Amino acid sequence: MPRSLDLTALRSFVAVADTGGVTKAAAVLNLTQSAVSMQLKRLEENLDQALLDRAGRGIALTTAGEQLLGYGRRLLALNDEVYARMTDSAYEGELVMGVPHDIVHPAIPQVLQMFAAEHPRMRVRLISAGTLRLMEMFNGGECDLILTTERDLQPGGETLIEKPLVWYGAPGGKAWQKRPMPLASEPGCTFRRPMQEALDGAGIGWTMAVESDSSRTIEAMLAADIAVNAQIQGAAIEALEIVPHGGALPDLGVFRINLYVREAQGKEVVQVLADMVRRSYMAPHLALTA
Repeated sequence: MPRSLDLTALRSFVAVADTGGVTKAAAVLNLTQSAVSMQLKRLEENLDQALLDRAGRGIALTTAGEQLLGYGRRLLALNDEVYARMTDSAYEGELVMGVPHDIVHPAIPQVLQMFAAEHPRMRVRLISAGTLRLMEMFNGGECDLILTTERDLQPGGETLIEKPLVWYGAPGGKAWQKRPMPLASEPGCTFRRPMQEALDGAGIGWTMAVESDSSRTIEAMLAADIAVNAQIQGAAIEALEIVPHGGALPDLGVFRINLYVREAQGKEVVQVLADMVRRSYMAPHLALTA
């Protein structure tokens, strides 16, 4: 008689593999650590194979575990797709989500992918704009939820993570050594004023060498070593690197990534998307890295 896999246990196994530990997987799955551990044990007993190597300080996959991981992801994706399409209570409609362009990656694409898999009848319209503009749209009822980059937290919001604001430029670049120091920024960028004030406080002259409404233009000029700018640590594109100034440039302090969610009757599904965003900043493979 054919045997069946426990998909709940399989989901716990995939979560442990993705997050790197039982504790983090439990947080992502909203389960207790003991529940996740029991599911892992049941899955190993069902397959009669060890899936996790617990000999070291961390948790690593065995050869069998590595083989199962690929199958597991495909099985869960298919399960979630079938469930979402067959259930009568599937949500339909559109949500509007606003995110500053410089923190769209790496978390948001995977969040949107997971949400689309669970709610294929829902469409998420992603708006990329500066924090000030997104707050205006949110307060005006144009967005269902937004992420912002702020020094503080406004009423009704929640802080997901705090990260340093750091200087970015071209790998091996020299633009940061020029005086006045050439800066690149969009006119409405949240980090424009902090950059200028920090340099003023340190007695370092500066000039706005590049101004553009296009983030791609700014990134291209930074990568060409024409100028430098400030970004949340870990949020810059791969073509840029943190300026190795060794203390020659002023510290820019810490910024918060905040979440604001609109409570609207008939749009309870917005909380589902908000929960996915929250979890994305708990999982190391999605949250901003150094």
